[in-house]
Amino acid sequence: MVEITPIPLSELTTLRSGGVPARMIDADTRDELVDALRDTWAAGEPWLVLGGGSNLFAGDGELAHTVIRVRTTGIERLDDPAEGVARIRVQAGHGWDDLVAWTVEHGLAGIEALSGVPGTVGAAPVQNIGAYGQEIVQTLVGVELIDESTGEVSDVPAAELGLGFRTSVLKSHYGSVAERDAVILSVTLDLGIVGDAALSIPPGQLRTALGLADDESMTLAEVRNTILSIRARKGMVLDPTDPDTNSAGSFFQNAIVPEDFARTLPAECPRWPVAADSGTATATAIPLAAYDGTVPPIVAAAQDVKVSAGWLIEHAGVAKGFRLPGSRAGLSTKHTLALTNRGGASAEEIAELARFVRARVQSEFGLTLQPEPILVGVEI
Repeated sequence: MVEITPIPLSELTTLRSGGVPARMIDADTRDELVDALRDTWAAGEPWLVLGGGSNLFAGDGELAHTVIRVRTTGIERLDDPAEGVARIRVQAGHGWDDLVAWTVEHGLAGIEALSGVPGTVGAAPVQNIGAYGQEIVQTLVGVELIDESTGEVSDVPAAELGLGFRTSVLKSHYGSVAERDAVILSVTLDLGIVGDAALSIPPGQLRTALGLADDESMTLAEVRNTILSIRARKGMVLDPTDPDTNSAGSFFQNAIVPEDFARTLPAECPRWPVAADSGTATATAIPLAAYDGTVPPIVAAAQDVKVSAGWLIEHAGVAKGFRLPGSRAGLSTKHTLALTNRGGASAEEIAELARFVRARVQSEFGLTLQPEPILVGVEI
């Protein structure tokens, strides 16, 4: 590991905000990352690990933190756990989209719909990244973690990470802390071995996004290229020439609400069930002596619903490209979920826009949107 002259986070984050940290360390190998974390924790310093900087909204003031840049890379093919399944281990600092490109090139399926998502592999399980119906929880076997409390390294199965919609036990949500203070060193995935054959894409968000006719199929490469094109049209693929990509991606999460609340929203608001109904009924045992010839009705459990935050923002009167007067921060001209730095915007300008958007949605629809990025040294 190498301690370097601290670089302003505005130069290292895709939202182009953030001041200068107290210290900065580059960790190029797994062992260097472990040593850097243990040393920093032993010194009792506030700390922050930084991968691609694509999910971080940092304040402009000087930060007291030691920032550890995770620069570890590498993909290892492990023994196949079953016929038709490939298991790979990937270092935390490896670029996520570089990994997706590698899997597509090697004919491995399971994360192709996540093409173009910025950031690093180690950050992916922290918020259970997802797009077009695919989430990393669907392919994640487990992670290698180092815990702050003990400094010990352990392999943790996916089932123990509390993976949910854009969340895990490792994520610090806005207004709360992570349930487990730990850093991911590597990630293990199981992917389908499909080669370059055309695939039947099941009904759902991905097939709809790809615009496939009933009898159409696609290869992994075709899926990836189509998804990249879709994301580029929305300004969601990093492009230094396009100010719409100076963002943290979707700034607000699509909201998960009870089914009853979803019915209060306009019918046109896009929504998706969080979990498909299994169609199975719970067995009810009735003692023979108590049976009177009737069976109590089965009451269906209420189902949570995911609703489109982008739709809510736009229909609260905040359109694509919106800016507050005199502000250098604005909504993307292509996608209402992205708050963008149009050039030299301060963190406070971005935060002011976020507060305005959230207040408009709250006033119009009675729903408080939650920010998706990690906030450091800034409030909304």
